[in-house]
Amino acid sequence: MRGRSILLLTTIAAAAASLPVVYAESQPALAQQVTYTVVDGNKVDKHTFDGWHTWRALDCERCHGAQQQGLVGPSLVDALKIIDKDEFKRTIFGGRLAKGMPDFSSSARMQAHWEDLYTYLKGRSDGKIPAGDLSAMDSP
Repeated sequence: MRGRSILLLTTIAAAAASLPVVYAESQPALAQQVTYTVVDGNKVDKHTFDGWHTWRALDCERCHGAQQQGLVGPSLVDALKIIDKDEFKRTIFGGRLAKGMPDFSSSARMQAHWEDLYTYLKGRSDGKIPAGDLSAMDSP
């Protein structure tokens, strides 16, 4: 009987390891939810991938670091633990010119993907999305 139990547990563990992991972080005071999916370490859902691609296309790492750890700009890994989606949007579209943060309100890409960027950065801040290159879940 013990051998069957171990086999059953091993089978369940192996099946669970191959399932996609969906993370949801909520901020109760603001009733905001950020959902992203990570599979096989660096494969993410389309919105998260679009956010990562926006990060790369707008060269945000030149100030915030390749791993969002902060350089001349603050660590976004730390900041996204504190600021909410509304504050993020105000910063992106208003800038913090005195601190060197540009206003991205004229960027069509940012207009289209600011929520995706927030999702990607929230996943990085939560420690669920790795630093470095990502691929979309439907990519080979």
